[in-house]
Amino acid sequence: MVVFLTSLFIAGFLSVGGLIPHTVDARQSVIKVSGSSTVLPIVARAAEAFSAHHPDIRVLVNPGGSGVGVKSVGHHLVHIGMVSRRILDDEKIALPKADFRIHVIGRDAVACVISSEIHDAGVTSLAKEDIRKIYLGEVTNWRQVGGPDREIITIDKEAHRGTRHVFMEYFFGTSQVKTLGVDLVTGSNNEQRTKVALSDTAIGMLSYAWLNNDVVGVDIRDGNGILALTDENVRNGIYPMVRDLSLVTDGMPNDLSRKFIAFLLGPDGQRIVREMGYVPVR
Repeated sequence: MVVFLTSLFIAGFLSVGGLIPHTVDARQSVIKVSGSSTVLPIVARAAEAFSAHHPDIRVLVNPGGSGVGVKSVGHHLVHIGMVSRRILDDEKIALPKADFRIHVIGRDAVACVISSEIHDAGVTSLAKEDIRKIYLGEVTNWRQVGGPDREIITIDKEAHRGTRHVFMEYFFGTSQVKTLGVDLVTGSNNEQRTKVALSDTAIGMLSYAWLNNDVVGVDIRDGNGILALTDENVRNGIYPMVRDLSLVTDGMPNDLSRKFIAFLLGPDGQRIVREMGYVPVR
């Protein structure tokens, strides 16, 4: 998926530092979009379908993380940011002139994931407190949580990533926690999934839509019992780490951006949301 998206939409933005020159047909209008790697597959597929209906409009899409999406919109480097978490107070303070408007296009869950080898060895659920201890470095072997006698490889995400914010806020009550037990930090969902899959003893965090046979989501045990990671529990909000997938603009979107957002919220766009493994909002 990522190779396909990159080849089609390697548009050309630096994260927030400026623009890389790119070739655009002078007869085309351009919508620049940047941000969350979780929202990226939806928007990239939608951009292709939208441009087929509007050949005079080109949508350039680039990842980088939710934080990049917010900053790029706030600094007017892009028209639309992709965000898979709430906009932080610190971001609003850093960009006081920005009038952020949120446009929710879908919903997703953040899964605590483990290597399939550990899941097959019997670790199908983890206590919330045990996951906290793993990331703090207080639990370092799967044997301590009912698994095989194998060292845990603990994988985190870059601090500005929306997936990490949702994960850490649930387990620690803040996204600013220092994860002292972490062995490796990754960026995009694709990178994290690859690292967990290549290891046979890893734990990490991923968007629900990125799970596969090699990277398995675990159920979470807390005071309310076992919170199973299922489609139904994601849809009805029983699973605790559910989040909105959003587009953000500075103020009301311009005419071009409004058309693209309306497409994503229409039947064709919401069908794409479902096809990419997420939950539509309409």
